[in-house]
Amino acid sequence: MIQPEWMSLDSAVALDGVKSVLLLLFVIVVRALAVRWIANNPTLSMESKRRWVVTTRNSAVFVFLIGLVTIWAHELQAVAVSLVALGAAFVLATKELILCWSGAALRVGSKVYAVGDRIQIAGYRGVVLDHDVFATKLLEIGPGQFSHLYTGRITVFPNSLLFTNALTKENPEQEYGLYTLMVPIKTDDDWQRAERTLLESARAECASFMDEAVRQMKLLEQANLLEAPSPEPRITIQLPESGKLHLVLRFPAPDRGRSRIEQAILRRYLRQMTDRPSLPEK
Repeated sequence: MIQPEWMSLDSAVALDGVKSVLLLLFVIVVRALAVRWIANNPTLSMESKRRWVVTTRNSAVFVFLIGLVTIWAHELQAVAVSLVALGAAFVLATKELILCWSGAALRVGSKVYAVGDRIQIAGYRGVVLDHDVFATKLLEIGPGQFSHLYTGRITVFPNSLLFTNALTKENPEQEYGLYTLMVPIKTDDDWQRAERTLLESARAECASFMDEAVRQMKLLEQANLLEAPSPEPRITIQLPESGKLHLVLRFPAPDRGRSRIEQAILRRYLRQMTDRPSLPEK
C-alpha cells in the first residue's frame, strides 16, 4: 500500500523536530558542565572565569544554530524559491539586527575587544562585562572622558555601532601606558613655576615604576616594529583662548592604577603651588 505524500512529509518533519530537541538538550548539558568546570577551577582568576563563561555560552549558541541549519537543510531547500521573496522583506525589516550580528562577527573575526578590556565608542566608555550577538555590556567609567572612576552604572550598546563609530581600546594588552592630564591656568599667572612644579610632581610620583615603564615601552617597540615614545613625563602648552593657558602633562602609569597616580600628581602639584616661597631675610 502506497502512503500518501503528506504522511511521509509529516514523518520527516517530526523526525527533524526530534533531532532538534535532542540537539538542544545536548548543547544545554555540555554548556552546563563546561560552566561548572570553569567556576570550580582554582587556577583561573575571576576575570578569566567570566571571559571563559561568556565564550562558552556564545559557542553553545553558535553550535546550536549550525546544528539546526544542518538538520533542516533539506526542508529549507524545498521552500528556497519562496524564501527569496520573504528574504528581501526580512532584510528590510531586520536591518538593525543584521547589523548587530555583523558587528558581532567583526568583533570576533578581528578580535576587537574581549571581556575585561576598557573601551570607548560613540560616547560610551567602560570595562567590557559581557557581549553576545546583539549587544555589548559595559561597566561605565566616568564621569566624562577624563575620569577613571567606576560610576556603578551599566551601559549596553548595540554591536552595529562598530560599523559607524571609531572604537578606542584604552588598555591594548600592556601593563603600563601613557596618559594625559590637563591643568588650566591664567596667562597672567606664573606659568613657568606652574609648569616646573607640575613636571616635578609627575617625576616624583612616577619614579617608583619608571624603569618598568621603560622596559614595557621597549617590548612594545620590538613587538610592533615602531619607535615607542619615551615614558618620561613631559608637558606641552596650549592656548585655547585669550587669557587662558593649558598645561598638558603626559605621564606613564600602570593600566589599573592611573587614577591613583593622576590624583597623587594633582595633590602634590596643588600643595606645592599653594606654598608661598619664603622671602629672603633683610
